Amino acid sequence: MKNVRVALVHDWLTGQRGGEKVLEIFAEIFSDAPIYTLFHFPGSQIEAIERRDIKTSFLQRLPFLRKKYRHYLPLFPLAAELFDLQEYELIISTSHCVAKGIIPHPDSLHICYVHSPIRYAWNQYFSYFSPRELSFFPRILIPPLIHYLRLWDESSSHRVDYFIANSRNVARRIGKYYRRQANVIYPPVDTHFFQPTNGEADYYLIVSALVPYKRIDLAIETFNRTGFPLKIVGQGPDYKKLRKKARTNIEFLGSLAAEDLLQTYQGAIALLMPGEEDFGITSLEAQACGVPVIAYGKGGAKETIIPEKTGLFFHELRVKSFLEALDKFRVLEFNKTTVRANAMKFSRDIFKKRISEFFLEKWSEHKGRQ
Repeated sequence: MKNVRVALVHDWLTGQRGGEKVLEIFAEIFSDAPIYTLFHFPGSQIEAIERRDIKTSFLQRLPFLRKKYRHYLPLFPLAAELFDLQEYELIISTSHCVAKGIIPHPDSLHICYVHSPIRYAWNQYFSYFSPRELSFFPRILIPPLIHYLRLWDESSSHRVDYFIANSRNVARRIGKYYRRQANVIYPPVDTHFFQPTNGEADYYLIVSALVPYKRIDLAIETFNRTGFPLKIVGQGPDYKKLRKKARTNIEFLGSLAAEDLLQTYQGAIALLMPGEEDFGITSLEAQACGVPVIAYGKGGAKETIIPEKTGLFFHELRVKSFLEALDKFRVLEFNKTTVRANAMKFSRDIFKKRISEFFLEKWSEHKGRQ
């Protein structure tokens, strides 16, 4: 695809999670493409991304952005629409919020890789905005705001020529909320970096953003009862609330550098995923390290875990169900080689090959119609 004017669009660059791993591959494929993003916290990305031409929206200049960016949600759709992308022939967006809502030139091709339709507007609305948890004014203001966001999200989906979903789970949501079909290409896992070790495993582990739908509260309640050691890697708006609930056997590690995260995975008895995941990249990072996973048996986890070979499911969002899974897990034996072999099916090389072929196929079809 030489001499094609390409732009990459990403919601925001504030950390290194599953979405950023996908963006890294896109940046490798399109080495000269600029990256458009609502806002960027310098130093939050790998060097290969940091040195790219990163173009931010007007949100970048707003006060208190680093700590309060979620409060600017009502402005996100406008910020995405104000990107001037008219000169680009091919636009690749990666979206879990508003990146897919950019306005492309009528003759351009727009392909969107979707991590999820906006969670807090659709399937996780009540996890984020339960009326029981909201004070008086948010209870009045948030419902009409989210209603507007849903209308915009559905209407802006028609600006996308082709959707790619990160899992069958997300493809179903795209079909439900946008009435569009999506190809499924699973996101990449760096199986060269995430490797097993022969060290002792002596704690359970969560690697997650600290947000409501991840159900870290359920894991804390469960481990408060068992007294088993639990380490929690990640940060987010629920940190203070969760920290208050946790007993001394539960340790919060915040964000970790890559090497520290690797060692933390390698020392775990099991990774825990107590909420419904869109896909759950951490499940495969753990498995690449030979570490099995205990997960809630819905959503993307069902596409990454082989029961009793690479992990276990619990089927109700209750402490009792979680405890039963822990009891069962403790009497089973998991083979590190078998666990890692499952993760190898999701390697970066496989992802890069599949996504490159998809881009080339759709670009050829697009040019053939012109």
